Amino acid sequence: MRHAVRGRKLARTTSHRLALRRNLVQSLIEHGKITTTIQKAKEVRAFAEKLVTLAITGDRSARQRAEALLTDRSIIPAAHRAEYDAMTDAKRERVLRTRSGRRYRHSAPGKGAPFTAESVIHKLFAEVGPRMKQRNETRGAAGGYTRLIKLPNRRLGDGGEQAVLQWVAPDDVKRPRLSAKTERRRKATVRYAAYAGKKAPRRAAARKPKGAAPTA
Repeated sequence: MRHAVRGRKLARTTSHRLALRRNLVQSLIEHGKITTTIQKAKEVRAFAEKLVTLAITGDRSARQRAEALLTDRSIIPAAHRAEYDAMTDAKRERVLRTRSGRRYRHSAPGKGAPFTAESVIHKLFAEVGPRMKQRNETRGAAGGYTRLIKLPNRRLGDGGEQAVLQWVAPDDVKRPRLSAKTERRRKATVRYAAYAGKKAPRRAAARKPKGAAPTA
C-alpha cells in the first residue's frame, strides 16, 4: 500500500533517482526543454517548479538552497562546443573554472581562454527567475512554470511513452476549457455504450436559423 507516499521510485535507488532528477533539471535549464518518459517528466516537473520559486525569490539564502538541492555545473556555449572537444584537459579546466576553483558565472572570455563556460545556477537566477517573475506580475498568478506535452511516438526498445518538458513563455495565455463535447469524446461515448450494452446517447440536432425554409 502506498498511502501518503509521494514521488516515484522509477526502479532506481535513492541516490540514483536524485542524481537523475538533478541531471534532467540541469538539462532543462541549459536547453529550455527536454525529451524523456512521461513518468520521469512528471517527477522532474515538481522539482523544477520548486527551483523556479527559489529563483524568483532571488536572495542569498534562496541561491544557497537551490545550489544544495540542484548542485552546479558548467554550460558550454553551443558556438564553442566543437572547440571545447578539441581542447586538452588543462585548457578545459581553465575554461570551466576560475583560478580560485569556482565555476564562472557569466559566459564571457577570460584571461588566457577563448571563451568561458556559464553556471547553471547563475542561468537559473539570472534568466529563468526574472522571466517567470515578470510572467507572475503580468498574469497576477503564481506557479505553472513548465509545460508537459505528450508525444505520439513511443521510445525505441521498450516502447515507453515519451513527453517534452519545457518552460512556458511569459506571454502564454491559458487555453479556455472546452464546454461542448468534441467529436472524439462523442465517439468514445458511443463505443463505450455499445460495449456496455446501453443505448447510445442521441446526438443533438443542429439548430436551423430563423426564417429558413423547411426541408421536404
